[in-house]
Amino acid sequence: MRFWKTAAVVVAGALLAGCGPPQVDQGASGEDKSTGTLRVWLFDEANRDPKEDVVNAAVREFEGEHEDVTVDVRYIAVDTRSERFTGAFNDPSSAPDVAEFGNTDLASYVAAGGLAELDTMLGNWPAAQDLSESVLETARTDGKTYGVPWFTGVRALYYRTDVFEELDLDPPRTLGEIAEKARRVRAARPDMYGIATGGKYTYAMMPFIWAHDGELARGEGARWESAVDEPAARAGIEAYTELLEPNVCPPEQCAQLTGTESVQAFAGGKAAMTIGGDFNRAAVDAGAAGDHYDVVPLPGTEPGEIAPAFAGGNLLGVLRSSDRSSLAEEFIRVLAGKKYQREMYEAMGYLPTFEDVQNQVSSEDPTVRPFVETLQAGTRFVPATPAWSEIDAQEILPTMVQRIVTEGELDSATAEAARRMNDTFRD
Repeated sequence: MRFWKTAAVVVAGALLAGCGPPQVDQGASGEDKSTGTLRVWLFDEANRDPKEDVVNAAVREFEGEHEDVTVDVRYIAVDTRSERFTGAFNDPSSAPDVAEFGNTDLASYVAAGGLAELDTMLGNWPAAQDLSESVLETARTDGKTYGVPWFTGVRALYYRTDVFEELDLDPPRTLGEIAEKARRVRAARPDMYGIATGGKYTYAMMPFIWAHDGELARGEGARWESAVDEPAARAGIEAYTELLEPNVCPPEQCAQLTGTESVQAFAGGKAAMTIGGDFNRAAVDAGAAGDHYDVVPLPGTEPGEIAPAFAGGNLLGVLRSSDRSSLAEEFIRVLAGKKYQREMYEAMGYLPTFEDVQNQVSSEDPTVRPFVETLQAGTRFVPATPAWSEIDAQEILPTMVQRIVTEGELDSATAEAARRMNDTFRD
């Protein structure tokens, strides 16, 4: 059975740039009421109905088990989340008790002092033992946990089965084979990109760095140092930029492509491969490639390896200002628990964060299996620091990639990117 029921699903934590930390002084509430109204903020969707149906079912269950408690759910626009959270951190009377937020926003919100630690809650919740450890890592900063992973998203390699069959090609077994087979496609089918990927598609580049044992940066807390100019990272960056050459995906057409645009090119029949997320399946199904594609995990540097993917996704957390923190934690255990994660997958196509639930859905729906295999092979994340949102906003890494593919300056471009990253880390 296939559960890809919606139009393209946007995973906010995976696809949107993080926002700078709200500069506030947020104190923890001294109260912990067990009755009254529990306020909840969740992200709105282009089509809210499937998500709202699942949330409403969880609310009914929770209210049925908690006499004299009402759950008030408000849906907020993802694009205005920075302003909404800044206001909530500054004014506890307007703040929710429970909130959904992207995992790339976590470090900023923690730096603002707006979120409560959840390590004790997770330690007392038996189901938490089945949470994917690498996904749970996206809810941590400075060794403490501030969110429960509600759903996650990873990217894998999409390829055109009809084109590969026509050219007698097998799916790439290594990252190096991606460029090799993309060149063969481009030579035989000059009307297509060998692979659609872009200079502004940083989440596609990251696995190449990690698969070559490189890092984006090293550090913890407030002390980080860029690593993109180290030999291992440079090897991964070089392997990625080989995909942005005239005989694969010409720089004049591909250097400006974002992730969304790369997937759109594949979905529209303009490319033989792309790196796309589980959340892109509906869009690809609806496009020209819809009946002629398959997905495999993005391979590593050796046959049989899977490249570490960026783990996007959203978390549920408790605000420090909440005067119903115990109720808030209990509600999260319901809404982010196995039952409703499974229902969210069926309604929205969001990948669960519990490994046993992942195994269930992949055994029932083979189309999701490559993404689950990627998740369970181990994912990675961006540096857990508020500075990362500034690095992202400045487009330091896209600028680096574009300089490499247009000027051929690998060493100087990575050195300049490292310098700019370090300036931002130290600000």
